[in-house]
Amino acid sequence: MIGCDCAVCASADPRDKRTRTSIHVRYDDGYCVLVDTAPELRLQCIAHGIRRVDAVLLTHHHADHITGLDDLRRFNWIQNAAVPVYGQPATLEAVRRMFVYAFEPDPESKSSRPAISLHEIAGRESAAPQGLELGGHRVVPVPLAHGDMPVLGFRFGPLRGGSKCFAYCTDCNHIADSSLALLAGLEVLILDGLRYRPHPMHFNIAQAIDWAGRIGAGQTYLTHLTHDVSHACTGAELPPGVGLAFDGQLIRVDE
Repeated sequence: MIGCDCAVCASADPRDKRTRTSIHVRYDDGYCVLVDTAPELRLQCIAHGIRRVDAVLLTHHHADHITGLDDLRRFNWIQNAAVPVYGQPATLEAVRRMFVYAFEPDPESKSSRPAISLHEIAGRESAAPQGLELGGHRVVPVPLAHGDMPVLGFRFGPLRGGSKCFAYCTDCNHIADSSLALLAGLEVLILDGLRYRPHPMHFNIAQAIDWAGRIGAGQTYLTHLTHDVSHACTGAELPPGVGLAFDGQLIRVDE
């Protein structure tokens, strides 16, 4: 936190050094999906050896989730291809406004803008069991509420069958019954758990623990943590099956 000397901001525990929330999903065949383009995307990729992004999924259009999008340029150069970006209509419209230069023809300055193609995830139909097919892999959008704002979580893997699945549900404070059904049978759940105090747009720690119990994943990790949350102290108080996520964490899920 800017201008703060609290115990967490001054902590020597590397797990308390947090950049903005995002995940990078790498399948065994090498296909890679990035969820959200955080402001620190460039630094995150350098720190954690990220070398490929085949598709981007956007949960919503708040600045802490999309303003690193320009750094997709590097993956254009590495992969010699545009990167498809998927999101709700309002999210894609915000991307067009914020990164207007990326969509204006400029043959004399091709390298100064990201090459991206926008793909709309429309309405409640997007959460139907068929979901999205990305590189031959199934991803199911999960509608969530972030205060009054409709946002998306994502389930990776099929809704039924023997394959194990995980879901990423950041920035939310309510999950409708129809979306709760899309989160059944998870091996791993990554869930918003902002802080101890209530917040009008996020689950706090107690609410996240309650929802983790209702969803019943094998393991739940809380993310989007503020400087109110000490990794060591809070982590020691959580119930079995619930932990705190941290920057650079690697989670293996068998597909």
